[in-house]
Amino acid sequence: MFDIQEELKKLPAKPGVYLMHNAQDEIIYVGKARILKNRVRQYFQSGYKRSIKIEHMVSHIAYFEYIITDSELEALVLECNLIKEHRPHYNTMLKDDKSYPYIKVTVQEDYPRILFCRNVKRDKSKYFGPYTSAGAVKETIELMHKVYKIRNCNRLLPRDIGKERPCLYHQINQCDAPCQGLVSKEEYKKNVEQALRFLNGDDKKIIQDLEEKMQAAAAELEFEQAAEYRDLIDSVKRIGEKQKINHTDGDDRDIIALAKAGDEAVISIFFIRNGKLLGRDHFHMTGIGDSEKKEILMDFVKQFYVGTPFIPKEILTQEEIPDKEILEKWLSDKRGAKVVFQTPKRGSKHQMMELAYKNAQNVLIKDSEKLKREEHRTIGAVHELEQLLGIRGLNRMEAFDISNTNGYENVASMVVFEKGKARRSDYRKFKIRTVAGPDDYRCMEEALERRFAHGIREKEEREEKGLDPELGSFTRFPDILMMDGGKGQVNVALQVLERLNLHIPVCGMVKDDFHRTRGLYYNNEIIQFPKNSEAFRMITRLQDEAHRFAIEYHKSLRSKGQVHSVLDDIRGVGPARRKALMRHFKDIGKIRQATVEELTQVDGITQNVAEEIFAFFHEEDTSKK
Repeated sequence: MFDIQEELKKLPAKPGVYLMHNAQDEIIYVGKARILKNRVRQYFQSGYKRSIKIEHMVSHIAYFEYIITDSELEALVLECNLIKEHRPHYNTMLKDDKSYPYIKVTVQEDYPRILFCRNVKRDKSKYFGPYTSAGAVKETIELMHKVYKIRNCNRLLPRDIGKERPCLYHQINQCDAPCQGLVSKEEYKKNVEQALRFLNGDDKKIIQDLEEKMQAAAAELEFEQAAEYRDLIDSVKRIGEKQKINHTDGDDRDIIALAKAGDEAVISIFFIRNGKLLGRDHFHMTGIGDSEKKEILMDFVKQFYVGTPFIPKEILTQEEIPDKEILEKWLSDKRGAKVVFQTPKRGSKHQMMELAYKNAQNVLIKDSEKLKREEHRTIGAVHELEQLLGIRGLNRMEAFDISNTNGYENVASMVVFEKGKARRSDYRKFKIRTVAGPDDYRCMEEALERRFAHGIREKEEREEKGLDPELGSFTRFPDILMMDGGKGQVNVALQVLERLNLHIPVCGMVKDDFHRTRGLYYNNEIIQFPKNSEAFRMITRLQDEAHRFAIEYHKSLRSKGQVHSVLDDIRGVGPARRKALMRHFKDIGKIRQATVEELTQVDGITQNVAEEIFAFFHEEDTSKK
């Protein structure tokens, strides 16, 4: 038994990382400390002022563990890695896990290349980025190939010069074929240097050169070539316009601002490289509770830069963040050069910060409106359904459906909606074991029996082990059971629940002759609801999802050869004769009732095979008697 007060006495006065666990052995919080003994004790001191979120977290702590490090900097790095790995519930989490594209120029090679990449390495190449649009990066690289004829192959040059034929890019005039020695090393490097000037933001020279070539081509009446140069000029201008000048100092910096409302927060970040705004992006932060803005910004910085390959010289934040010095040291070590945090109060940097903040606000407002619409579509639909049925607390709904092809094994699907939204992690599928041939009622009975019996058994096993019974794969029971059908399916479900001594409301989703939802069968009556209501749309989605999931499972089994027709068990009946029989009689029941003479009317069925089929079914009937 873990005695928290006793374990607190054993904490060392050293830096490190602590991990809080709940009763289910889950890591619910990860933190770092300059002195573990002091920091961890604060969580359990009654007089210590804590936020509401931390108070709630402390109430769920069953035990803690810690890892000692040599320094606070090591503790910071370990904390970032553990948060990323375990994603604890009570840590403020960066919701979006994005990687950004870069342009890589392999200047260390004799014949450099211009490449697309997402990771920055210390390999002596030059990197440009990060960019927020992969499409823009690819468009820029393509332009460099067209204008400067830079190679993009993986051949080792000059070692492989002349060993193979030139590639397609040389044929379409996008490479000068250094692999064939058709361009000197000096001339090729001049082209690379011009490409680097463009990537650094100098597009005047490239436009001037292209305009001269266009005019020369037009003077020689080479109008097609002149048109190509004209198009290249347009491409250069379009790409150049995407980079807005913000500062003249040419520095690299990230500008980070935050907008917060209730339990929601959006971070907006601007990427400025060589004084130009390359792009901007936004991120959602979850689990913020009542955390202050500076704490949310600090959590963002830790999680964002632990996985970002490029770290700029300056990071501007809307508010001064805690642990600024240790974060600067951490990022400076990662970058290999000094990194500083600043909180601008005036001037052009402050204006950019205001712009980033307005962007974050705009995203937060839009997402809030989207969330409200989503809540109306989901939670609002559940409330409508509660009013229609006169039931309260309908959080979890489970729907079942059966899929089969005549003569094939049956399968059942179970889909789950919580708060009006699909919870796909809880979907389950059943391969029916006890029913041969099409019998939806008996198939449904088996599926329900297995689902709830498994849940009851799993609950008991978890309780015996001292585990939370609600965290099992089958232990969470629905607040209402939705059957794909009317009175018959509902009665089957009620009988199963009665045998297992479970009290769960059961509702039938009734469809019309055109297979469209028309109402609900509940308490021996059909309840109609408006076709334009959110409840109607949600029930339709639920029914369609159960049907889709069942059919997909059946198809997957059939495609793997795991499902076969009972006709395959009859001597002399192969795939061709099986298909002919099903085309002629339409279902297994009619084949079972057919006489030998009627069977011989089917294409490919001989007298002997017809007798085999007749004997198979009638011997089966006799054995059942």
